[in-house]
This record gives sequence, C-alpha cells and structure tokens, in this order.
Amino acid sequence: MKAAVCYEFGKPLVVEEIDIDPPQKGEVKVRIAATAICHSDIHAIRGDRPINVPLVPGHESAGYVEEVGESVESVKPGDTVVVSLLFSCGQCVYCCTGRPNLCETKRPLDTESRLRNKQGQRLAHFAHTASLAEYAIVDQSQVVKIPEEMPLDRASLLACGFITGFGAVVNYARVKPLSSVVVIGLGGVGLSSVQGALISGAYPIIAVDMLDSKLESAKTFGATHTINGGQGDAVEAVRQLTSGRGADYVFVAVGSSAAIQQGFSMSCNGGTTVVLGLPPLKDTLTISPIDLVYKAKVLEGCNMGATRLSVDIPKLVDLYLAGRLKLDELITNRYPLEQVNEAIESVERGEALRNVIVFK
Repeated sequence: MKAAVCYEFGKPLVVEEIDIDPPQKGEVKVRIAATAICHSDIHAIRGDRPINVPLVPGHESAGYVEEVGESVESVKPGDTVVVSLLFSCGQCVYCCTGRPNLCETKRPLDTESRLRNKQGQRLAHFAHTASLAEYAIVDQSQVVKIPEEMPLDRASLLACGFITGFGAVVNYARVKPLSSVVVIGLGGVGLSSVQGALISGAYPIIAVDMLDSKLESAKTFGATHTINGGQGDAVEAVRQLTSGRGADYVFVAVGSSAAIQQGFSMSCNGGTTVVLGLPPLKDTLTISPIDLVYKAKVLEGCNMGATRLSVDIPKLVDLYLAGRLKLDELITNRYPLEQVNEAIESVERGEALRNVIVFK
C-alpha cells in the first residue's frame, strides 16, 4: 500500500509503498477514503512536538472496514466508518465517568507498529492512527459506523477538528441560549466553535481574527459580529458588544499564549475562557489571582471537545444530513496522496481551512 512517511523533521513527506500487518486482537483495518490535514499533523512532521520518526502521520479520516481482529464486535468488513485518534478502554476511571476523551490506558500501538517500509524498518503510527495512507490499523474504539449516504471527505472532518471546536461549546462548556460567545482564531476548529455557538442559541457570537477574509467566512458559519484583532483594542471592542461586561464564554482556537491572555481579558466576571489551541511547549501564562478569586473568572482547557465518539458522531452525521451543519464549506481543496506536501504547505500559508487527501 502507499503511505506518506516522515523520515526527518522539517523535510517533505515521502510517498512510498509500505507493508501493513494484519489487525491484532481488538484492532480494525480500514481502507481510507479521505484524510484531512490537521495542524497536529503539521506540528508532528515539523518537529514541534516530542515524537519518534520515521512515522506515518494522519489522524482525521473516514473509510471502509477492510478486516477486523479477534473480539471486534462493533463493526464488520464493509462498514463505512469515521476514524479518529480518540481511544477509550471502557474501564479506566475516565471512561467509567463519561470522559473517554481523557482515557489514560496504554495501548499496544504505544510501543508496537503494524507498519514497515520495504527495508523492514518499523514506522510509528502518529496519534495511534497513521491514516495518511491507503490503509490504517486502529483500535476498535477509534472507529464509528456511519450511514453509507454520508460523504466520506466531509465525514473525515468529524474525526478531530470539527469535534474539537463544536464539542468544546456544546459538550464541555454547555453554552446556554442567549449567552455571549467570543471565538478567537477562525481556522477549521474556530469555525466549528462558531457553529456550536449557533446551534446552542448564543447571542452575540463574536468572531476574532487577524485576517478579514476569515472574518467574512465566520459570518457564513453563524458569527453575528466580527473583530479584526490587529486593528484597535479587541478587548474593548468585545466589551462594547456585550453591554460593557465582557463575554460569558471565550473559546481560544489558536495556539498562542498571547491569544489566551487576550481571551481571558475578554471574559466577564464569572465568565469562562476555554483553551482549544496548543501553544509552543515552552510558553507560560501569567494570570492574576484577583481575576480568579474576586472576579470568579474561569480558565479551562478542553481536549478533543469532550467527545464521546460512539454517541456524538452519529448525532453530528444526522445534523449534517439534515442540513444543520456546514462541513462542505470547511473543505478548501482536495488532493491525491501524491500531492500531500502541497496540501500541507497550503495550510501552513493560511490559505486553507481544511485540505483533504482523497483516495481512489
């Protein structure tokens, strides 16, 4: 099978033929139909996060079940599925208390690989998924069956970026109707947060970014007001749109400590700021205890939108098929695997919300 392999950080991916082992107990082999390019993939192949190479990136996918290992009962060959990096053992304290996105159980693919190049060298599975390839081996908890009528390029977005942004609003913060919401950073994750705020009945929904083109896009996804963060005092602009109070909820969907500080300043007394983006590991924050105690402000992080794959993905598919979610509009371009580096570079230049690699 063909796969995109990262052999050296910062270098272009190499598309080559590799071998894949059969699925082991509890694992599923998926024929990949589409994989979206996520910034987490880019961080990995640029060396921004501690990870081993060589590796096969990719983790935001959809496809068809090709083969299942022993004890797999949730899916069967031929099923159409979303493939996510989210793993859940079903037994740890997090899984048993309704927070499977925080599962702490070690899995075989933490230390093993089912992939090897033609020289016999084992290749790491990025995010336990490695789906920038024609086939992927994942744990059965990472796949969710979806209806055949769901387009798989759009379904791939539900595996990571969309659920991170949408789920932070709907599942984690549980934004109440008529609450004021600010979203900072209008990439695929941020625009998904905007959609979550719209579905939740928030008002106003204030979108903040440095690019006017992204601010215009945000209006089509449900933003009622926009602020260019590079023009004037964005914190004061938010206050003016919220009766001088600040926002009830602020979602920071960009990997910047400065944006987190700014978002926290935009929140009202008793307001909540939720961090979705991943700043550089060396970054730190300075928060006033006065804001936390006397003003009762809350600063939280949210992992993967607090998503429960088997529960949330089918609901999101139903919303899309009913015309209630904008997924088509999140896809900027589609590329074959051989053009994966071009797709990645386009994302890095800020030209795309989501580029998707599609397989024949």
